[in-house]
Amino acid sequence: MNDNNILAVILAGGKSKRFGEDKNLAKLGSKSLIEHVIDKVREKFKKILIIANKDVKIQPSQNLAIVPDHIAGNLGPLVGVLTGMKWAKNAGASYKWIATFPSDTPFFDITIVDQYKKKITSNSSPLYFVRSGEKRHNIFGLWSIDLLDTLEEDLVQNNFRKVEDWANKIGVKTINIKFNKFDPFLNINTQEDLSKANKILKDYKK
Repeated sequence: MNDNNILAVILAGGKSKRFGEDKNLAKLGSKSLIEHVIDKVREKFKKILIIANKDVKIQPSQNLAIVPDHIAGNLGPLVGVLTGMKWAKNAGASYKWIATFPSDTPFFDITIVDQYKKKITSNSSPLYFVRSGEKRHNIFGLWSIDLLDTLEEDLVQNNFRKVEDWANKIGVKTINIKFNKFDPFLNINTQEDLSKANKILKDYKK
């Protein structure tokens, strides 16, 4: 995929309330959760933007930038999406889309990016989310930058906060992913989830 068309954005700005500490830094095996996500995203993208309001213990580089939310106050992931769109628009490259990845989903199927490429070619929607089984994953998204002005207006003036509500308002299509053993889009919200992930990791590496 041409990096000038799509920017990879890792959303790492959450409060981690249910986890009890910054889950970006929690260890899964030998790496932190966010390191697992970065390594996967690097398989498909040369340039990565991380949206984080705390120190995620990752060193910025030419190919990896880290910025805080465009609007302060931890107002939710939609602000992170807006931040990614604004950064992409001002980056001096011809980005037309951003692909968002949550920082707490270490096993996700990176081949979804190949599905994104097909959707961009078909140009049948400005917004796509991943669905696995019966669950729609509202943070695994492909967002047209053409949505920027509408998103900013809805955040600032219309007080939209939930990704699901805003996406339903705009109109969103889903990309269905099948799985066998476990849902690879499992996200880590609690310490119990992390324990489950550590058990999965042992089989995952076999």
